[in-house]
Amino acid sequence: MGKNKSSRKGKKAWRANISTEDIEDFFDNSTKDALSGGSLAQVPSDSLFYVDKSRDLSVKRKIEKHREKVLRYDSILQSNAFVEPVPSSTGKKSKKKSKLQIAKDTAQQGQKDSSGGDSGMVDIWNDKDELVIKTKKKAKTSVIPAVEVEPPGCSFNPPSESHQDALACAVADEMQKIYRNELGPEPIPLVVPGEVVNEEDMYFLEADSGSDTENENLVEDGKTDLDKRPQKPKMLTQVEKNRRARRKEQLKAEAEATKAAQLSKEIDSLPDIIQEIEREEGEKQKRHLRRVTAIKEKLKSCPPRLGKRKFVPAPAQVLLSEEITGSLRKLKGCCTLARDRFKSLEKRGLVVPSKKSSRK
Repeated sequence: MGKNKSSRKGKKAWRANISTEDIEDFFDNSTKDALSGGSLAQVPSDSLFYVDKSRDLSVKRKIEKHREKVLRYDSILQSNAFVEPVPSSTGKKSKKKSKLQIAKDTAQQGQKDSSGGDSGMVDIWNDKDELVIKTKKKAKTSVIPAVEVEPPGCSFNPPSESHQDALACAVADEMQKIYRNELGPEPIPLVVPGEVVNEEDMYFLEADSGSDTENENLVEDGKTDLDKRPQKPKMLTQVEKNRRARRKEQLKAEAEATKAAQLSKEIDSLPDIIQEIEREEGEKQKRHLRRVTAIKEKLKSCPPRLGKRKFVPAPAQVLLSEEITGSLRKLKGCCTLARDRFKSLEKRGLVVPSKKSSRK
């Protein structure tokens, strides 16, 4: 029988669980201090710190002197005029500059430009000559006025002649719309008219079509059999080969002769060709001018294309002969002011033309 094992939870087993890390740390620190000359905690503060009482250079000047030092990569970038600056760095510096400094910089730049130099390049990394000018985008102004003056025939009490002219223009516009609808291309029909074929007729049609195709196939097979017969190649003699070679050389010589004759003819007709080119250039320039003037005239009457729908001008507000009363009190009221303003915005290109929606 062996000895009974005693419990490890007794006092004798406590020594195995005691940590000695703090003792080891203390010995490590003491050896380090001894090697370095002693611990700094025991050294007096007078030997560690001292007050600088020298009056040669102030602290501010020392800092400025330290800041004036240029690193090597900065000097390389300053000497190279083709390197572009970083936008973020130039923007911050330009914001901090005062108006007076910007004026001085512009004056210096003007003097440099007037004096001139070997090349027109400017050192973009130089902070002294830096000037950032923000340009605002100008909005495109429309040629069409905001409020258009209607012709005198559209007044509530117009003269007879001007009223008849305005009425004739309105009638002409309406007739153009009618003629455009009548004479324009017909729309594609959604349903094609036709008769329904019965099932019995369908059977007959299928049988007829099958027999015809079979007969055609038979005929084609017979033709192909005749065509597929091998043909014996004809043997060429030396005389035939020589004749073909001479014919080939003759055709080549004739082609070269015609080419030379054509070239000499073109050289002789050089003045006529130059005149023709000048005439074509003049016609091109005239067509370009006509196109530009037509575009300008078109912009005066209708806006540029902004969306998928074209601008449809509003009809002229002309009173009929029966509606003319000669007095504002008897004039029939109509709510066209909002529609007129909306059409004016569409005509000037400020609003995209939309489809006319009717209330349900």
